[in-house]
Amino acid sequence: MRRTVLAVSLVLLLTPAAPALAHPGHGEHPAPPAVTAPAVYGNGWKVLAPIGRGPRQEHSVTAVGSKVYVLGGIYTADGVTTTTNRVEVYDTRRDTWSEVAPLPVAMNHPNVATVGGRIYVLGGLSGGASWQALGDSFVYEPRTNHWTALPPMPRSLERGSAAIGVRGTKIYLAGGMRTLTPGPGGLQDTVDTVSSYDVITRRWATLPTLPEARDHVGGAIVGDVFYVLGGRDRGQVNVRDNVYALDLRRGKWVERAPMPTPRGGIATAVVGTKIYALGGEGNPAPGSNSVFDDTEAYDTRAPGRSTSTTPSAPDTHRNREG
Repeated sequence: MRRTVLAVSLVLLLTPAAPALAHPGHGEHPAPPAVTAPAVYGNGWKVLAPIGRGPRQEHSVTAVGSKVYVLGGIYTADGVTTTTNRVEVYDTRRDTWSEVAPLPVAMNHPNVATVGGRIYVLGGLSGGASWQALGDSFVYEPRTNHWTALPPMPRSLERGSAAIGVRGTKIYLAGGMRTLTPGPGGLQDTVDTVSSYDVITRRWATLPTLPEARDHVGGAIVGDVFYVLGGRDRGQVNVRDNVYALDLRRGKWVERAPMPTPRGGIATAVVGTKIYALGGEGNPAPGSNSVFDDTEAYDTRAPGRSTSTTPSAPDTHRNREG
């Protein structure tokens, strides 16, 4: 059986009924509404059931077995943007959506990972006019549909929108942000912090900082290396193409081949030794609504190569994180 490792950060699993800016209300250079062409499917892509309760942004996604969980985020109704605690589940076998126990605390940009069949939420952002870092942490048991509180993140490590990776019993977080104030010119406090959380000992550790601060960044672990891809620095249009790699045995960062398309807010997934980067935001092209439709792959066995690609769907696979 072919195994697909799903390690997704801030992925948009939906197509809105109408064009919308990523981060409604705080795009630095809003573009005029685009004329949306009908989607063309092929080369492995196919349409699936849309999210049950409607469009959502700034959420996080993880998988347990054959089910994909969409946690937290924001939604807009009657012109008002609200941070939600909603958790929805997509059944990949039935192509259906359902709702499970909500997050104990409403969050957007939550840091989410799956370890041992349980879902861990390690902080995020929340608030009204300005979103601030939360250290609240929880673990969800799918079999009982129950959330349990964990010790909060240490104050110095609180942030949302971090790159996430899993190796053994440890969850790794790189970069992120402590403050995001929606609106042109709003404060975006990007950090270079790197840390890990052991789900067995429930202890945090601080690791060597990123070479540069990043948020809305892709994360993936292949073997003993934690990769941090793209992202942005203090603003939606300040996208970066850097790919950093942390050797978890030696504790040293090195820079790898840059992404062909600089972007933030990307989804990342690992298939074998390749890391796929899908979509993203920060597109300056007129009519793009600031979002990308690019899909690119990075081959970790050939550190000098990144390629644009449309990945074919495997015949059979299991999605999981870690």
